[in-house]
Amino acid sequence: MQKTDPVQPADQGARALALALLSGAGFAALAVLDPVTGAPAISRIAFARDPTGMPLSLISSLSAHHAALRANPAAAIMVGEPGPKGDPLTHPRLMLQVSASFIPQGDPAHAGLRDHWLERHPKSKLYIHFADFGFVRFAVTSAMLNGGFGKAFRIAPEDLA
Repeated sequence: MQKTDPVQPADQGARALALALLSGAGFAALAVLDPVTGAPAISRIAFARDPTGMPLSLISSLSAHHAALRANPAAAIMVGEPGPKGDPLTHPRLMLQVSASFIPQGDPAHAGLRDHWLERHPKSKLYIHFADFGFVRFAVTSAMLNGGFGKAFRIAPEDLA
């Protein structure tokens, strides 16, 4: 018996839903590998897209996930939250495999990212200038959209820019 792949190639609707999930997310789940134990670890992060559409976060160098990304920039991000009603598994979510790159405060790109970030996360003005905070940009290497039961799509990284 031949196995069939339940994951479909992305269509226009799937790409639009994936972009909407990314654009609407103010936070995300970030999965990393613990550099000490090698075990998976997960954290909630503040989230936005940079001006070019790439996933972005403002992360303290004191956090465990910062150390994990420094040791291994490969990570995963999930956006999409359940709505107030219904089965949580019927609500769409987008999973991204990413590679992290760091943009510290002294980097020439930092000022533009800071202004862009503060438009989306105005409360972060309280700590964005702390010495331990810097931006992490995530290059998407692959993406999977779960639009609910029976609605799984592979999304090309270029479809998310």
